[in-house]
Amino acid sequence: QVQLAESGGGLVQAGGSLRLSCAASGRIFSIASMGWYLQTPGKQRELVAAITSGGNINYADSVKGRFTISRDNAKNTEYLQMNSLKPDDTAVYYCTAAIRSVWYGRENEYWGQGTQVTVSS
Repeated sequence: QVQLAESGGGLVQAGGSLRLSCAASGRIFSIASMGWYLQTPGKQRELVAAITSGGNINYADSVKGRFTISRDNAKNTEYLQMNSLKPDDTAVYYCTAAIRSVWYGRENEYWGQGTQVTVSS
């Protein structure tokens, strides 16, 4: 079984920074894309940032220049460095990863449990 464990959320003032981490554990052969989504009450999850195994990165327009996604393949961990935070960034943030557990298997998408980020004005 594969699990994603998130950490790093919390309460911060506008203009501040937070760093989210997401560590994958369990039976892992390879990890393809990894990413972060956010969700606010009553809305669907939306992509914040994604990074492929080759290092290609995609950001939502709302976070470009403020957030940085990265990954440490040796640790099966991804990060989201969030700077210049705004009250509009307040949401539950979920990490996701496309993981192959065995070399002959298919990739499955896994999700973290979510971590609350609250930005006060």
